Formats: sequence, C-alpha cells, structure tokens
Amino acid sequence: MATDGTVDVPLSEGLEHTQDEWEQATAAVLRKARKLADDAPDSEVWSKLATTTLDGITVTPLGTPDLTRDVADGGLPGQAPFTRGSAAASELDGWDVRAWFADPDAERTAKDVVTDLENGVNSLWLSVGGGAIPVDALATILEPVFLDLAAVVLDAPTEPLAAARALAGVLEDKAVTAAHGTSFGADPLGATLRGHGDTDLGIVAEVAALAKPDGVRAVTVDATAAHDAGASDVQELAWSLAAGVTYLRALVDAGHSVDDAAALIDFRYAATDEQFPTIAKLRAARRLWNRVAELSGVTTAAAGQLQHAVTSRPMMAKYDPYVNMLRTTVAAFSAGVGGAASVTVLPFDEPLGLPEQFSRRIARNTSSLLISESHVAAVADPAGGAHAVEKLTDDLARAAWTLFGEIEGRGGLVASLDFLRDAIAETVSARALDIAKRKRPITGVSEFPNLHEELPERRPYGHPIDVHRYAGEYEALRDDRAATPVFLASMGTVAAYTARGTFAANLLAAGGIDTVVAGPTEGVDDVLKAYDEAGRPATVCLVGNDKAYEAWGADLVTALREAGATYVIVAGKADIGADTNAAAGLDALAFLRETRERLSA
Repeated sequence: MATDGTVDVPLSEGLEHTQDEWEQATAAVLRKARKLADDAPDSEVWSKLATTTLDGITVTPLGTPDLTRDVADGGLPGQAPFTRGSAAASELDGWDVRAWFADPDAERTAKDVVTDLENGVNSLWLSVGGGAIPVDALATILEPVFLDLAAVVLDAPTEPLAAARALAGVLEDKAVTAAHGTSFGADPLGATLRGHGDTDLGIVAEVAALAKPDGVRAVTVDATAAHDAGASDVQELAWSLAAGVTYLRALVDAGHSVDDAAALIDFRYAATDEQFPTIAKLRAARRLWNRVAELSGVTTAAAGQLQHAVTSRPMMAKYDPYVNMLRTTVAAFSAGVGGAASVTVLPFDEPLGLPEQFSRRIARNTSSLLISESHVAAVADPAGGAHAVEKLTDDLARAAWTLFGEIEGRGGLVASLDFLRDAIAETVSARALDIAKRKRPITGVSEFPNLHEELPERRPYGHPIDVHRYAGEYEALRDDRAATPVFLASMGTVAAYTARGTFAANLLAAGGIDTVVAGPTEGVDDVLKAYDEAGRPATVCLVGNDKAYEAWGADLVTALREAGATYVIVAGKADIGADTNAAAGLDALAFLRETRERLSA
C-alpha cells in the first residue's frame, strides 16, 4: 500500500504498450523531422534508427522480449558464465582506478605516481623499456608505494623478462605480498602484432616461473594491440580468445596445472565512446573466456576473467583535444557498466605527448566522479536484463566465437597472424570510408573543427606509440595547413546563405583550408566586389539557397570565372556549371585533397 492509500502495482502488471503503438509514435516524430517519408510504413522506423557495426551486427533502437527469447541466461554476478561480472555483487565497491605511466623521466614519474595514489588512483599500469620507463628505474619509482595495497601491472613489450625480474626484486626487497591484480604483463603475441620482434612463447614460461612464487599474474592478453591496429569489436574479442588459449597451452606445457595456468593470465580491452558495443563487448569477453575455461577443464573459481579496460587510443584526436575528455568519460562509463575490474582513463592530451599534471588529474577524477558522484558502480551489471544489451552481447559473443574457431582451424594464433592482419586491414578500410564520408563523425576534426586553435604543447614520448587513430587522415591535412583560402561567394542575405556557408566552411576547415566570406550580397556585382577585395582567390565556393542558385547561380559562376576563378565549387547539389559540388554524403577526404591540389596549383 502506498502512502496515499493507493495500491502499488508491480511493473510487470502495469500498463503495456504494443510494438505497433511504439512504431506509430516514433514514425510521427521521424516524419516531423523529415527523416521518414509521409507514405512510408510505420515499421520502417526500425531500419531508420538501427545502427550496424563494422562486424555487420545490428544495434537495435529498442529492446523487446522477442530479441532475447533464445539468449542463454547470463547467471549471477560472480558466477559462471560471468557475463554479469567476475565478482559477486557483495564484493563490489567501485572499479579499480588504474593510472597509466610512461614518462622515461624517473623523477617525474615517481612524483606522478605518489600524486595519483594520494588522489583516488588504486593501481599502476607502467610502460617499461623501449624508451618508456627504464627498467632500472622501477625500484626508485616504486620505493614509496605500498605494493600490498596498490597493484602494479607491467607493459614491457621489448623487455618483458627484465621488467618482470625488476618488479620481482622490488617485491622481494619489500618483503610484502603483492596486491591482488599485480601482473608482470608478459604478452609476446601482442608485442608481435605491434611490431616488436617475433613471437617468443618461451618468455611466457620464464615470466610465469617468476610470478607464481609471488602470487601474481604473469601474462596479460592485451587485446588493445588488435584494437590499436584498427580491429573491430569481434576481431578484438577473437584475438583475446586466441591469445589466451595460446598462453594457456604454453603454461600447461611448462608444467602448470590448467587451473594455475588460468590464474596466471589477465586480460585488457579497449573501451570506446560507443557505449553499448563497449558494454556488450566486455560482457561477451567474460562469457567467452568462461567457455574456453570450461572446455579446457578449468574449475569455476579460476574461470572468471580478470579484466582491465582502457579508454581507446584510436578514438582520441590530436586536434580539439579537450573533446577527448568527453570521449573518455563515455568510455569509462561504458567500461564500468560493462563490469571491468579495473579501468584506465587515458589523459585527454595523450595524442599530443606525455601528459601533464592537469590532464592526469582530469583522467583520475573521471572515474572518481562516475563511482562516487554518479554511483555508476553501486549496482552490479546495471545493463543486465536490458533486452537490447543482452542481444548485442550474444551477437558479439557468437560472432567472435566463430572467428576464434576459424583461427583455431588455421593452426592457432601464431599461424594465423597474417590472416588476422588482413582481416583487420579490411576493417580499417571500411571504417576509413565511413569516416571519409563523415558517416562516423569525429567532433572537432571532421565536424566543427577549430582551424585557428592553438594546441597545448607536450613533451614527446620516449617511445613510439603505434596507433591507427581514426582521425589520422584529417589530422595529416590539418598538420599541413593550406597556404591560400577559398572564397565563399555568399548569395543573398545572412539567413539565405548561413546554412550552406557554415557547412562549406566546416568542411574546408576539416582539411586545413581557411575561407573568406563575401558577406550579405544582392547580386552578381556585389559578390564580384567582395571577390576583388579578397584578392581574387583562384578557388571559389558558392553558398546560397536553392532559390538563389536558380535565379542567378549560373550567371555568378560565369562572372567569377571571367574574374579569375579557376576552380568553382557549389555547396549543395545544384547543377549551375560549377566544377564540382559539396553536399552531405560526399567523400570529404577525397574532396578536400582535390581542393588542396587546386589551391596549390
């Protein structure tokens, strides 16, 4: 009974609306927004609102019970198949906030480590060797750290054994039991994919021999190696399964029981600003690894995947870098909701160089805000039971399992490296086409760029970070700004030309091309006067409404050519004698490269 005397009705017994009603209401909104034809059936809203991933998986706009009718039960948090989390709900107290360090300046890094640990960070992820943190600096950096409280995870692709020995030495000198989650982080397969030499699985056994006496993990299946190369979600998941199985076999061959071998492995995945695919990917990863463990004879206690999520490097942009704060916030939210045991938020200035105090503070506070103020971690698997998320989790898991099976059929991961590289290359190409056409917009880069921004200066990395950044091709154009502008021949009043003028200016700025606007005009003579005052740039773009194009667009094109314009663009699809058109859906990168060639001619 409610306080007002009414009877509480369980949600399951409340008013229900049919799918037809939802389609009708949604169709009305889309028609009003001119995104659905008046004569189109209401059921077309599904295709209009659904999105398709690079793996061909549909992300539905609405979850319904029919979607999950054949989806297996995800169990309970902390229980197999661990879809809902590797830890029980009673064990949750927010995720482990893990900070990343790569500065070769040992004194700076030591100070950064202390500052982060004193201000919300729980564990440390250290890039060691190869121009990052020197191996011989580990003892100095970790001297003030309580290693029984703060886990340390190593990432040493070029010197895995030396780094492991160094950390083992520090643990021995301190005579402490390492905190849960500590890992020597050997990953020769990931290192190979990143281009750091040939695969040497013998390292796995050597590092494991050091790790087991200390009760720490030996191997990290770093699926971000595939993600950073441009892999799709399914390819990243399949990579992690294939690598995990390879390491499991190597450890068993080295004399470890299958349970001990599984307990020596942890996993790392990328979290992107595509929140639902990220949530589903992390849930699917745990379910998939549980299946591998089940088939391998691993007991339930050792089958739960220890999962570290890191905000995606490829999604980060060098230009308008402060937007990266928004990207990493969504990614961290997704990682937490997806059930990652630990989450690293990369500093927003990571694409520019070594992070500074401000960016490190924002990074660690992102998780603190999500956990303590937004209470995202207060509920175990908050997305669990949502039909759309459960369906997406199942779709990703099934697709990844199929690809994993193909890898195994080809002889395992080592034998399939070229096959996987080719598959990833196809994904890179498909994504690049979407980005070029701005079907996958990158805010601040391909959309709404600030051409005149001043980027913050950062010290360069001591080691190269080889990442296929999604914004890379646009950034290359911005790095080499066009020397001359494009004249925007604005036709009519401000109201008449602003829409297409803004579109054209933003499009050109995305390619490092500045513009000069004629301003309000009343006809051909007004535009020519402004053109003359602008120094008669050789490349011109007409911006106006359809009415103006029809009335005097062709005359203006002719007049501009006679006045010196050698390349004329029209914003929109009007056919008025210009050299090319710039309209929504064009290959923006191809257009920008062609325009730049004309400007430099």
